Amino acid sequence: MKKLKFGIIGCGGIANGKHIPAILQQQDAEISAYCDIIIQRAESANEKYSLGKAKVFADYKQLLEEKLDAVCICTPNNMHCEMTVNALLSGKHVMCEKPMAMNYTETLKMIDARDKSGKLFTIGYQNRYRRDSLLLKKECEKGTLGDIYLGKAIALRRRAVPTWGVFLDEEKQGGGPLIDIGTHALDLTLYMMNNYQPLYAVGTIYHKLNKDTQTANAWGDWDTEKFTVEDSAFGFVVMKNGATIVLESSWALNTLNAREAVCELCGTKAGAEMLTSGKLRFNGVNNNEQYETTYNFASGGVAFYEGKTINDNYLEAKTFIDAILGSGKLIVEPEQAAMITRILEGIYISAKQKKPYYFE
Repeated sequence: MKKLKFGIIGCGGIANGKHIPAILQQQDAEISAYCDIIIQRAESANEKYSLGKAKVFADYKQLLEEKLDAVCICTPNNMHCEMTVNALLSGKHVMCEKPMAMNYTETLKMIDARDKSGKLFTIGYQNRYRRDSLLLKKECEKGTLGDIYLGKAIALRRRAVPTWGVFLDEEKQGGGPLIDIGTHALDLTLYMMNNYQPLYAVGTIYHKLNKDTQTANAWGDWDTEKFTVEDSAFGFVVMKNGATIVLESSWALNTLNAREAVCELCGTKAGAEMLTSGKLRFNGVNNNEQYETTYNFASGGVAFYEGKTINDNYLEAKTFIDAILGSGKLIVEPEQAAMITRILEGIYISAKQKKPYYFE
């Protein structure tokens, strides 16, 4: 059976850590081209993953001239829109890393290109494929929680500021922890609530710790001159149906409650909470008594065996490939990702203007 030919645009950490290994696990796909503005990165990826047999480019437009079925865009945020539009219009299916774009206007251009091209387009929100996420989504769809009217999107790091690449560059990234990891927590929350209709947002952003020189940072001290994005950001979002979403994000914050890419949900019938220890906890009332039920996904308990876990990166790539082959559907639709970008943009605007931002 002929394999789908993939191209990788951007051969940095997210490509090497997620997309390339996941694609290579799929029997229906192969990587035929690598591209990076630092050509040595593309060459290194080619040697490591394709034994030097793939093509290598420094200009992504040259890669798009190749006969490829799909591309993964793993570049700084400010290039997502341009590259996605050109890739779709060149006849390629596209997997673009999160966040979808720098702003809502760009997301609409990308969706328009999807519609014109007839190709598939999805965004890299891999946390939807975690075991706790899959179970929680199933319970939400069953109505176990009832009407979910409060969601908490949590992406808090105590001291884990990424010091490499362009993460600290506001011009290329559009922001700091809010757009980087807050986007994952918000995605999970909206997805579980199945609610993509925001009314208004109130946001606050802080630059309180980014000038510290003794940082105790996980990846070493950051460059205080280059750290131009926020170190923490918070949002309060009211949806059109009256539901409330609270979003907390930080790379550096004096907190002991560090949790990342998780959500808490409160509904009329029950509540649910994702825990960092690989657990999902439900709560409610049954037989006029309060109850708690915890699912543990660690799979341990046997000496020398920690159990097999589902690789969410594998499932993300498999879902995309199955959709291209017509044997499945996309899990992350660009219309959903566009609303995530719109809400994040609203939080940033509210924080800068010091007043609520209304989406209409």
